[in-house]
Amino acid sequence: MSLACGVDVGGTKILGGVVDEDGTVVEELRVESPATDVEAIEDAITDLVRTLRTRHEISAVGVGAAGYIDKDRARVLFAPNIAWRDVDLKAELEERVDLPFVIENDANAAAWGEFRYGAAHDIDDLLMLTIGTGVGGGLVLDGELYRGAFGVGAEIGHLRLVPNGRLCGCGNLGCLEQYASGSALVRDARERARDGDPAARPVLELAGGDPELITGPMVHEAARAGDPFARDRFAEIGTWLGEAIASLAAVVDPAVTVLGGGVSEAGDLLLDPVRRAFGEQLTGRGYRPALEIRRATLGNRAGLIGAADLARR
Repeated sequence: MSLACGVDVGGTKILGGVVDEDGTVVEELRVESPATDVEAIEDAITDLVRTLRTRHEISAVGVGAAGYIDKDRARVLFAPNIAWRDVDLKAELEERVDLPFVIENDANAAAWGEFRYGAAHDIDDLLMLTIGTGVGGGLVLDGELYRGAFGVGAEIGHLRLVPNGRLCGCGNLGCLEQYASGSALVRDARERARDGDPAARPVLELAGGDPELITGPMVHEAARAGDPFARDRFAEIGTWLGEAIASLAAVVDPAVTVLGGGVSEAGDLLLDPVRRAFGEQLTGRGYRPALEIRRATLGNRAGLIGAADLARR
């Protein structure tokens, strides 16, 4: 059975794995992502692939990169949260490792993974949103991964929703990911705790009384325990996501939207407000079929599984 390697490069971690033709991860490795150092990122990817190659016969490598990838699946044109600027990542990695590489946007790779082996395996039209450090997007239309004329389509996290809003890593103001990402969840909780909001006390206690030590898992823990403040933080980002999905449904009309990424692990704490906001904002609601909103089933492996499958193809 043919084995391919998938590597998912994000702002906080690099996850790599060997994947078989059934989408099963045979072995997996994780390292921290040195997001501000291009050479260090390439070193980390190279070391990871070489390590896996010593134990498995790998035919190709797919890299899901958090950035704008060109039409040839070779160059990272721009990455909002990683220090890539017009880097021929394919050529540089192939020079280091004697294997064919395919470079793809990380959310596109995750969308393909969920389409092939996960939550959307039963449909042909998929909208994927990955909610992590930022907000990524991917589209599968008529069974094909949609990449756009220049390879940089479906950058949903950079829909500009708030005029003169928060500054985004892409350089614009008011992008969706500034309001609906894991980073936004943590930032909002810290700001409210810093401002002395008494409702933030349970989350602040989890951080030892220091607002700057509040993390996403802490907010999640408090929300699961029923804390209203923490639940409201998920409801807020869920509302942003639901409204964005309603607008996108008016354009591409997918059958299913899949929510993945680390924040989606909150389950119904996130999905319920997403579905509610979507239902309230969908154009023509009540007179048209409504898409189904599902949670990703491949977890944080979706990107590496999708990248490996794309490389094998």
